Formats: sequence, C-alpha cells, structure tokens
Amino acid sequence: MTMTAEQASWFAGTFEKLVSNIGQAVLGKAHVVRLTLTAMLAEGHVLFEDAPGTGKTMLARALAATVQGTNSRIQFTPDLLPSDVTGVTIYDQKTQKFEFHKGPIFATIVLADEINRASPKTQSALLEVMEESRVTVDGVTYEAGRPFMVLATQNPIEQAGTYRLPEAQLDRFLIKTSIGYPDHASTVQVLSGSSQRDRTSTMQPIITTAAVADMADLAATTHTDPAVLEYISRLCEETRNAPETRLGVSVRGAIAMVRAAKVWAASQGRNYVLPDDVKELAPVVWTHRLVMDPEAEFAGATPDVVLKRVLSDVAAPQQRASA
Repeated sequence: MTMTAEQASWFAGTFEKLVSNIGQAVLGKAHVVRLTLTAMLAEGHVLFEDAPGTGKTMLARALAATVQGTNSRIQFTPDLLPSDVTGVTIYDQKTQKFEFHKGPIFATIVLADEINRASPKTQSALLEVMEESRVTVDGVTYEAGRPFMVLATQNPIEQAGTYRLPEAQLDRFLIKTSIGYPDHASTVQVLSGSSQRDRTSTMQPIITTAAVADMADLAATTHTDPAVLEYISRLCEETRNAPETRLGVSVRGAIAMVRAAKVWAASQGRNYVLPDDVKELAPVVWTHRLVMDPEAEFAGATPDVVLKRVLSDVAAPQQRASA
C-alpha cells in the first residue's frame, strides 16, 4: 500500500516538529538534524567525521529525548572488548543459571565515540547489530528494538592510535556527514546559555518510540517510480566503472539510497521520490562507500569529484511520476 498525499502531509509536519525540537539543543544545524532524522526513519546509522566539541553528544541526547528513547555513549579505546559493547553472560551462583547482562549497545540512540580507536575485533562486534538490529551472544539472539540507531564519530585530524574503518563497516552507515562549527549568531547563542551544561534536560518529547517505528513503516511505502530505480542502478554502475575507483557503490548502498530517498521525499510532503532527492542525498549516502585507486588518489582524485562527475554524466529521468 502506497502512502497517500494526506499521510505525506502529516509525515512532513511531524518531521518538522522533530527538527524544531532537536534544534533547541543543536543550534544552527537544521540540515544535519534533518539528515540524522532521515537516517533514523530509514532505520540506518550515521557516521560523523568531526573535530571534538561540535555537539555530537548533544545531538544524540536531543534525539533520544525527542522520541522518548534511551541513549548510551560508548567511548571506543584500543583496549575495549566486544563484550564491553554487546554485553556478557555471567553465571549466577544463587540461581545456578547463566544470565545475560546487556551492554550499552541496547539503547535507542547509541553514540559510538571515536569508533576508529577500537581494534578491528571490537569494531566487528557492531556489524550484526547495525545490519540486523540484533545481537548474538553465546548462540542466543537478543533484539535491539525499534527504533535503533548508531551515531558514530571519528576525528579526521588525529590519526595516532586509530584503526582505519574497513569497507564492510563503512558500508553499514547509511549516511556520513559532519556537524561542523556553528555560525556566528548560533555561537553567540550557545555562549549566552553556557551556564546550562545540558540543554537537553529541559526538552519535552514530541513522539514515542512506537510512533517513530510507525513513521518508519509509513515512509517505506513512499512511491518510487521504476525509472528512478533504474537511475539509481545506473549511477551505482558508473561508480564501479569509474577508472579512479577500486570499489564503487554496492547493492547495499543502492538500497540505502532508496530507503533514504523515500524518507527525504516524505519529509517534504511528497508521497513519491524524485530524481532530485537522489542527487541531493548522493554525497552523504554514497561518498564514503567509494574506495579510490591509490594512483588516482595520489594524482588528486577524490570520491566527491568522482560522484559529481557521475551525477553529471548519467541523465536523470524527466517524468515526475506520483503515486
């Protein structure tokens, strides 16, 4: 069943209320907030590549407070173990049974701070839960619940003591973006309220987690014309065929674009996806999935340049088909 125009209008109105509420804590970053909400409603995850002190923790707290969810923060370090993330099974002598103690991954919004500081073994503990929203420990599977989203961060400046995120890990992130520093007016506003350390403490929830799950299900019914799907497929193929890339956009990346574009369209009051939605989201959904050829990268080629050329070369469908 396809989303109706009335449902799309309600979705857009609710989406803007969520953006406005989160904006009380994360000042001057409405576009980043929209991208983060898009990822949540598409049931994906976000990777922030930012310098410290730009408000990533505040965004995670504000998002959790807005949807009446829980939030946890995991500080990734080289000595962090997989069980420190997922949880551990402990033998209880009183009951003479093994009991599972859930780790911090079991929360609505999980902030994985400096994820690239953990060893590859610990990073791999996130692969299953990020893809399937469940954790398997000692052969027993535990559901993470809905909604569930990982907001991971990595510092692009300091590389000492870090591990490069493998392609399989990067491919799990629906969106990669950065918050960046606020503009002058927003900075002054932040400084004027500096006595309040946590601006999320006074925030009121806008929606329940159950309603967020319903919104995600509704967004999935946004109409996507076959011509738009063919356009996405051609774009992905071109990234794979580009001489500068060793690895282009995967099928998972193509699916991620469809899911994100559906939410993006609904957030603007439309019950159908346009090629312009794909073009607007391509830099944040696809750039981090491109693996460059070393020689081309040494010559100055970047994923952004390759993607921009692909978007220019592949003709977008002209029809504006609605459901």
